[in-house]
Amino acid sequence: MSAALKIRGLRKAYGRTVALDGLDLTVPKGVICGFIGPNGAGKTTTFGIVGGLIRPDSGEVDILGKGPLAPQLQPGLFTLLPQDCELSPHVSLRQLLTHYGRLQGLTAGEAEKEVAARLDEVALTDRAEARIKSLSHGMRRRVAIAQALLGSPKLVLLDEPTSGLDPELVLRMRDVFASHRGKRTLVVSSHNLLELEALCDHVIFIHGGRCTRAGSMAEVTEQGLIMRYTVEKCVDVAQLEQAQAGLEMAWEGTTLIVRGSGSWTAPTINAAVVPYLFHVGAGLLEIRRGKSLEDAYRQIRSEADD
Repeated sequence: MSAALKIRGLRKAYGRTVALDGLDLTVPKGVICGFIGPNGAGKTTTFGIVGGLIRPDSGEVDILGKGPLAPQLQPGLFTLLPQDCELSPHVSLRQLLTHYGRLQGLTAGEAEKEVAARLDEVALTDRAEARIKSLSHGMRRRVAIAQALLGSPKLVLLDEPTSGLDPELVLRMRDVFASHRGKRTLVVSSHNLLELEALCDHVIFIHGGRCTRAGSMAEVTEQGLIMRYTVEKCVDVAQLEQAQAGLEMAWEGTTLIVRGSGSWTAPTINAAVVPYLFHVGAGLLEIRRGKSLEDAYRQIRSEADD
C-alpha cells in the first residue's frame, strides 16, 4: 500500500528536552489513522514539523511521495488543524472560510460551493454570516474543522479535533470524518480512545518521541485472535480447552478470554465456545471480538515503560 506520509529519523529537542527521538512512521493512503500517546509524547511536535511550522533538528518528512511540504508547488494537497488555533475574530464564517479556500487554490466559484458544503457538514449554515468573535468555543472548533476539510486535500492532520464539543456534536463530527474515508487520508490525534476505536482503521502509538507500535485497528486489537465472553458466573472450562486444540482460555473476573491459533477464526471460536457456555449454564451476557483499544494502549504503554 502506498504511503500518504512517511517520517524517517525525525529528531527535535527544545534545550535538554527531547521531543522526538528518531521517530519513524508510515501512514498508508486512504485510511483514517489514530495518532495515540500520552502528553509530551511528541504528537503535536510531529504535526508541527509535517505542517512546516517547526524546523526539525534532523530527519526526513515525505508527504504523498513529494518530499516535505511545499505549498507553492503543491497547493491544496495538505491541511492541518492545530490543537490550539486562533481564528480572525472580526470576519464572518463565510468570509474566513472563503479566504482559506482561495489559499487552497480554489476559484471564487469553487470556494463558494465548498464553504457551503463544509458549513453544512459542521452544522453551522445558520451562522454563516456571524462574526467569529460571537461564536462559542465549540462553534469555533467546528469552523476550524470545516477549514481543514476545504477543497480536496489528500492529507489532513487533526490535532484533538473534537475537544470542547458536546457529545452530540462529537458523534456528528465522527460521521463527518468517516464520510471522507478513502477520499483522503486523515490523521487524528486524540486522547479519547473510544472515539478513535470507533472511527479509525489504522493506529500509530508514540511514546517518548518514538513510534512504539503501528498497524491496522484489527491487528492492534487482535480481532482475529481473541474472543471475550462476559457471563453471569464463572464456570470450569478445562474440559472445553482440552477438547479444542489451539484454544487458550483464561478468566478475567466474569469474562472468559479465548485466544485462538492456527486455523481458528472468530466464527469457529464462537461455534466451539458459545454452545458450551449455554450447556453449563454460565449465563452469556456479551460477546466481544478482540480487545479494546484502551487495553491495547495500556499494554503498549507498559512495554514502552519497561
